[in-house]
Amino acid sequence: MACNTQGINASARLDRLPMTSFQRNMFIIIALAWLFDSIDLGMMTFLLAPVREHFGLTAASSGFVASASFIGMFIGAALAGMMGDKFGRKIIFQWSIIIWSLGSIICAFSPNVTFFVILRFVIGFGMGAEYPIAQSMLSELVPSSHRGRYLALLEGFWPIGFICAGILAWVILPIGGWRWVLLAEGIPGIFLLWVRRKLPESARWYEIKGRHEEAEAVVSMFETKVQEITGEPLPPVTPDIEEAVSSEKRGLFDSFHELWQGMYIKRTVMVWLLWFFYLFGYYGITTWVSALMVDKGYSITSSTAYTIIISLGAIPGFALAAYLVDKWGRKPTLITYIAGAAVTAYFYGSTVEFSTMIAWGLAMQFFLFGTWSCLYAYTPELYPTRSRATGCGFASAIGRLGSLLAPTIAGILMGVSSSLNVYTLGIMAFIVAILSVLILGPETKGMTLEEISK
Repeated sequence: MACNTQGINASARLDRLPMTSFQRNMFIIIALAWLFDSIDLGMMTFLLAPVREHFGLTAASSGFVASASFIGMFIGAALAGMMGDKFGRKIIFQWSIIIWSLGSIICAFSPNVTFFVILRFVIGFGMGAEYPIAQSMLSELVPSSHRGRYLALLEGFWPIGFICAGILAWVILPIGGWRWVLLAEGIPGIFLLWVRRKLPESARWYEIKGRHEEAEAVVSMFETKVQEITGEPLPPVTPDIEEAVSSEKRGLFDSFHELWQGMYIKRTVMVWLLWFFYLFGYYGITTWVSALMVDKGYSITSSTAYTIIISLGAIPGFALAAYLVDKWGRKPTLITYIAGAAVTAYFYGSTVEFSTMIAWGLAMQFFLFGTWSCLYAYTPELYPTRSRATGCGFASAIGRLGSLLAPTIAGILMGVSSSLNVYTLGIMAFIVAILSVLILGPETKGMTLEEISK
């Protein structure tokens, strides 16, 4: 399937390929990295109570501890996005796991709360660098007809990671305490670093950088593998809607400037509002789920087990979202899920009867995690290849500001009022997120990345 390397048409050649086990293997490699990062991100839900007890923290200072990783995620996401557009997706992807894994292992030996907070910042930096690059890589590897589904499924590994975090905490906490939990979750990073070597660089990124021979090599490899698997001739290549433009001489901040030009201004405003207020509401609620159960009289061990149980609602939530984003559309699915999260969060926060609380908790997690799938399917589609990682990175970074503020504000509210006000605050944030998508968001269902860029 040779092609002129001065105009390889990478996007059209990749998009016309049928989905096979080869692309799915690429997805699994990215998803595994996402899974282990998500384990650490979700772990603070289960470790906040024992860490608070170990260091003798107040509710307000506990909120600051929970927020430390989000400060790192804010910086990591913003820098990694721009660096991914400038230097390539793969190298930033590799370094993110090194930072995250080593940070988690060292954090297990924290002698005091100051050291613990610093290491949570380092871990957050590595995780923040991971997310925009993973979104960009996957959106550029998977054919457009399957892009929404697989981006949504990628985020589905976050609730699976959350459940795995709960199981790890439930098993290890009674035996070795929170230090052993952090150590156990950091070790798999060594395995992931080895696995990630098999991922190719984005052919779309190579092409816009003018590195045509390398782009041709990646595309040809995809075409050869897919044809070997299907045993059939590949579909014909149709002309691309947008000719790749070299951005080899673009500066580090040029991709950020593009977010505020032309039609991208409206998209950037929308996606920043969406990420900030959804993450504010999400983390304002979920960071305190286990600790709130402890405050209601449940033991740390039992509250961990109950939190794991309600997290099971996330699995059908993201699975249905992965289907609906391609079948129904990005906007209606996203709006419906956030609205469902707001309603169920209110009833979960206001109930005290055990079985009712579990039922509403399952429903809440269904909508909360399904929304995450919609977010990660939608965001990378809104920007062109030359600034996609930057767009994803700054959306994530702005979201991390919400993540940073929410646990601290929720902790202050916990100290001066009822826990229901924590949920009310989250619901108000969800309403703003809904309005931003409803008023400003474009629909991208069924369109190629290049069509959306036009």
